[in-house]
Order: sequence, then C-alpha cells, then structure tokens
Amino acid sequence: MARFDPSQVITALAKRGAPVIAGVSVLAGGGYAATNCVYTVDAGHQAIKYHRLAGVGSTTYREGIHFMLPWFERPIVFDVRARPHTMTSLTGSRDLQMVNISLRALCKPDPSKLREIYRTFGTDYDEKVLPSIVNEVLKSVVAQYNASQLIMQRELVSRMIRQRLVQRANDFHILLDDVAITHLSFSSEYEKAIEQKQVAQQQAERARYVVVKAQEEKKKTIIHAEGERQSAEMIGNAIKANPGFVELRRIYVAKEISSLLARSNNRMVLSTESLLLNLMGGDVSSGRTELMEGKSEEHQVHVETPRPQQERRSWWAWLSKFW
Repeated sequence: MARFDPSQVITALAKRGAPVIAGVSVLAGGGYAATNCVYTVDAGHQAIKYHRLAGVGSTTYREGIHFMLPWFERPIVFDVRARPHTMTSLTGSRDLQMVNISLRALCKPDPSKLREIYRTFGTDYDEKVLPSIVNEVLKSVVAQYNASQLIMQRELVSRMIRQRLVQRANDFHILLDDVAITHLSFSSEYEKAIEQKQVAQQQAERARYVVVKAQEEKKKTIIHAEGERQSAEMIGNAIKANPGFVELRRIYVAKEISSLLARSNNRMVLSTESLLLNLMGGDVSSGRTELMEGKSEEHQVHVETPRPQQERRSWWAWLSKFW
C-alpha cells in the first residue's frame, strides 16, 4: 500500500496552481459583488448614497432594489413615515402659575431635503431638534394666557402652538402632520384654590336662592292677605247692600250639612239652631221676634237610617187590618 506523501501533493499544486487560484479568485469576487453591489429600500423608506470621492449625493431612491459600487458607495436609508413623539414641558402662565403640559406630535422628514438633514443632523434628527423647539414654543405660547384661559380656551391654545411649531420645524426640514395637547395640569395648591373657589360660589348661589325664596314667600303672604281683606270687604258690602245675603249663605251651609247627614249611617238627634237648619226662623238682620206664641220648643232633627226589619213589620201590621 502506497504511503501518503505531502510533498507529492505540493508538487502537483505547484504545477496546476495558477488556474486553481484564478478560479477561486473569480468565485470569491463574484460572491462579494453579488452581496455588496445590491441593496434594498423597504416600503415607507427612502435612501441616498454616500460616495467616498464625491460625498453625499442629491439623488433620492425609493422602494425597491438598487445598485451601487462596492466600497466606493454605501446607502443611507431614512424612514419617511410619520412617527409619534410625546414631550412634556413645565412652564409658567401669565399669572405666574406653573403649568405641566404634554404635547404629542407626528413628524417625518422632508423627502426632498434628505441630503441637508443628513449633513446637518444625521439620521436621528428628531431626537436632536424636536425637544428644543417644542419647549421653546410651549413656553412662549403658554406665557400669553392665564391659567383659567388655558382651560377654557384649550382649542385656541392648541391651534396657536401648532402654527408656531410647524413654522419652527420647517426651518429644520421637518414636517409635522398633527400637534395636540394631551395633558394639562397645574400645581396642587392652585387646584385646591380652584376647588375652594367653586365651593364658595356654590354656597353664594345657595344663599342667593334662599333670599329669593324668602322674598317670594313674603310676596305670597302679602297677596294672600290682600285677597282676604278684599274678600271680607266685598262680603261686608254685600251684607250692607242686601241683608238677604246672610240668609242665602245660611241656606248653602244648611244644604251642605243636610247632605253630609244624609250620607251618614248613624242615628243622631241635634238642634236645628246649631246645624243652621232653622231656615224658617226669625230674621237676624231685623231682629224680629217669632210670630208663634207660647212656650218655644227646641226644634230638633231626627235623622235615622231606614231599617229593613222595621219596614217589614209595619207592612204586615197594615195588611192585618183587612184580614
């Protein structure tokens, strides 16, 4: 069996080395070119190229596959979709009240100014620009309003902040799609003062209501007393003009009493004078004496509910006379 001799292998490679090395070099170069000459831009992104000799190019590349020179060029990809950013700022109002305000903004880079943005701020432009301009705009706008105006005119304040923030962001080639105030709060001392003020206002309104109610009740009492006075005056004038008015009133009262007694199921014996049923008596206004002589007997009213058994007995007694 022949022994393995490394010298023979080296001698064989030395004879055929040039073609093998050339083939391996071609394969390696092709693989490197395939992986470094092509790059992909995803959806919602745009890219620019940096050339080692010419610098940052002005051409913008959209979504898809693009070619570049290996080692000489490299792509710089930007996310051009709107991204939310929430920032909080502690500032003072016009009446020197500390306001804690939170702002949410949707921002994206200007696709036509990607070259300037990369040269000035890089790919993290939003983290470098937005905090400073948001604090500046918030402090300048909030300082123009009182604490109460910030609450009641919140929409106006938000619109003014949006206008100024859009103008400031355009200076840095940043587009803002939406700006909104998400949170607005004051110090605990100011909130307690507002609560105490509201309680005091409610108590004042209640006291005012009590006063108005007392005045209305006073008017009601005066009007009722005036009505009673006029009623008494009218009754007095009617009695003076026609003495028969008293007798008419006695008839009405007697009618009411008799209707009540007729509906009663009890047996009662009462005086006609006390029940005002003596309608045929003497005239009260003229003071005449009774025409009947002799001993005056007390007129009585005997009201008794009919009993079916007594009526049955009287009927049989009447029939027995004919038998």
